[in-house]
Amino acid sequence: RILGVGRKDGLEAAGLGWATAIDCGGMTLVPGFIDAHCHVLAYASSLLAVDCRPSAVDSIDGIRQALSARTAETPAGQWVRGVGYHESELRDKRHPTRWDLDKAVPHHPVRLIHRSGHACILNSVALALVGISMDTPEPPGGTIDRHRESGEPTGLLLEMDGFLDERIPSLGEDELLRGLRLAGRSLASMGITSVQDATHTNSTRRWDFLLKLKANENFCQRITMMVGSNHLPGFLDRGSRFGDGDENLNVGAVKFMLTSTTGRIHPSKVELRTAVTLAREAGFQIAVHAIEAEAVDAAVEALAGGPDALPPHGRDRIEHCSESPPSSLKKLSASGLMVVTQPGFIYHNGHRYISEVSTDVLPWLYRVGSFQEGGLGPAFASDAPVIEPDPLLGIYAAVTRRAASGDTLNAGEKVTALEALRMYTLNGAYAAFQEGDKGTIQAGKLADLVLLDADPTAVEPERIRDIRPVLTMIGGRVVWEA
Repeated sequence: RILGVGRKDGLEAAGLGWATAIDCGGMTLVPGFIDAHCHVLAYASSLLAVDCRPSAVDSIDGIRQALSARTAETPAGQWVRGVGYHESELRDKRHPTRWDLDKAVPHHPVRLIHRSGHACILNSVALALVGISMDTPEPPGGTIDRHRESGEPTGLLLEMDGFLDERIPSLGEDELLRGLRLAGRSLASMGITSVQDATHTNSTRRWDFLLKLKANENFCQRITMMVGSNHLPGFLDRGSRFGDGDENLNVGAVKFMLTSTTGRIHPSKVELRTAVTLAREAGFQIAVHAIEAEAVDAAVEALAGGPDALPPHGRDRIEHCSESPPSSLKKLSASGLMVVTQPGFIYHNGHRYISEVSTDVLPWLYRVGSFQEGGLGPAFASDAPVIEPDPLLGIYAAVTRRAASGDTLNAGEKVTALEALRMYTLNGAYAAFQEGDKGTIQAGKLADLVLLDADPTAVEPERIRDIRPVLTMIGGRVVWEA
């Protein structure tokens, strides 16, 4: 832990014994970055999978070639996994189908995961193994895309991770540990010292695996693991409660998925309210995944609306809050809730939003300034592996509202570099009730620190994306250096 902090100049905390940034002779010391919403095991797995991101392939034929090349080193019958494709970034401007994948990989099962993480493609071998055919009904909240004329599944599956995870073998422990070591080093190289894992399928089994992982020091970042809402009874049966664990691994909020992929909100408002009440009665913080405006409104109603609602935990969270028109923003601002959002999406996807999103929705995408003014937090995150988890790119996007393409998205939602830095540090800690231990450089707090080669609060905004960590410490121990 930090033993003391001297006086500093230039920021609002001067002389108060804590700091957001400290000048270190041309370099700058900041608190360790906190990714308040990511998916640790999925990120680790993505580093071992076939890279099908736009930076690696630009067509369905390119995806086929990449997957086919992997089969040469994959034993017969084992799964081939690809990650990161997006149909709009392909020259073909469509999703691949099972038949596209069959041409490249006819004998191995294939799972190709969409960049969003909410869709995937299976080839014919994989569909047979998981039991999906013409006669398979959609699971609750999921969608099996079907050929318009024949009714055959095309291989495209939406919001079906829970269904598939029960039927597709996970990576072997040795392989997964290799991915986690790669993931920990990658995150440390970006200055990330704590992560909040928001995977909605997190179970007691996942908690036990993470306990073993941390005990063997195979992943250096501190982890707050949210509890999948369907798995809450298992935690309660064990006597596990919110906040259990220690500073290296602890139990976080109960994570709910609220989607409208099928054309209606799932789960229903009544079902969500009932489940939220159970979690609140057990003393848990609530985190609700909500992207579309109607989902955001339903989340606010479930968490803060109605005379029969239990009082909020105090920091119940809406994750993403991607679409927030004025009517939704008004409800949010009056709700007492927090927002955890991903400004990095502006950088990575802004060009696509501008070209594809309707003009009546575009002005309300990924607000930050309005959330700040409305008292909603906010805390920043990456949703990795959906995008690269680089906090400095997220800070750059929040300050400039610029995409990698140079396009600007909703410039009125800018915040200052200091505000953005706090959203990736102190606000992230606050979102998990950990501000007493993290988020500022202060005597008594954990010595989770990052040395940057420039001060993001002092350089020209355009230069923020070029800033690089020089050294990352967790608990006063150097875990990465350039």
